[in-house]
Amino acid sequence: MLIKQDFYFHALNAHRPLHIRVPDEGNGPFPVMYFLDGHNLFRDEDATYGKSWGLDAFCARWDKPLIIVGMECAHEGNLRISEYLPYASGYGWLRGIEARGDQTMQALIYELKPYIDRTFPTIPFRECTGIGGSSMGGLMAAYALVRYNRWISKAACLSPSLGSVSGMLWHDMNQTVLSPDSRAYFSWGTQEGYGRIENPWEEDKKSWLYKTCRTTANKIIAAGGAAKLYCQIGGRHCEADWEKQLDLCMPFLWQNRA
Repeated sequence: MLIKQDFYFHALNAHRPLHIRVPDEGNGPFPVMYFLDGHNLFRDEDATYGKSWGLDAFCARWDKPLIIVGMECAHEGNLRISEYLPYASGYGWLRGIEARGDQTMQALIYELKPYIDRTFPTIPFRECTGIGGSSMGGLMAAYALVRYNRWISKAACLSPSLGSVSGMLWHDMNQTVLSPDSRAYFSWGTQEGYGRIENPWEEDKKSWLYKTCRTTANKIIAAGGAAKLYCQIGGRHCEADWEKQLDLCMPFLWQNRA
């Protein structure tokens, strides 16, 4: 069952549409996975560029029932970037953009999650709570796993825009005690941000995409957690290619979990 409804977030002083998928079979309770850019998850007609992740079809054939909660972003100007930017950056295209990412996470953790747990048959514990996103949403998923590890145990970080804020994220990781059951999935495509690569795993080691994902994954592993890196051959920065990773990403995050 797919539900689309409006929700007011006090932390953002704004309404945001929610896109919620509840399993059709079984009475629960169910684990919950939250996603950024919720409009891009289920239906092509709702997606920004006319193509969704196809999460509805994936969940229908997957043998693990989950509640999926998509939180839609702001669509005006640079507001999405601002709300998905957890650290102020003085570099490149992020220069001058207000960092409101932590407000977004406060909205999700302290407002949205309690509402979902009250309204739907969820398993509310951190072991059964995950988050996911792509691009800036992938950055937010990594940030959420680190800064909100008390509530979130797993993160899907597809093509994460770690970029110029990676040093600040790593500083937070060095100062944070992550639970050893933390799990994270990091990916990038060979057609993201540079030309065709002949030997992706060798040449990607020279790329900033690889280095930021690898370093972040290493820190999670050093804390006793688990992390998976995936280089998508021919992968582009788009929903159609992120959809192709669901069979890798979701089982890795949720394997052997209630």
